[in-house]
Amino acid sequence: MEHNSGKNKSTKGFLPWVLVYKEEFKTSVEARAREKYFKSGIGREFLKSILKN
Repeated sequence: MEHNSGKNKSTKGFLPWVLVYKEEFKTSVEARAREKYFKSGIGREFLKSILKN
């Protein structure tokens, strides 16, 4: 909701945002590791494969 309300300057120019994939983790350390994976080449390929379906 924050991204779509325009309150965040870095995401404001790309409205509207739509959630297409979500994962939950017990710790922020686990979540940051997964986010780092998604920013790698193989992680981007994984996300592309999910978005095709």
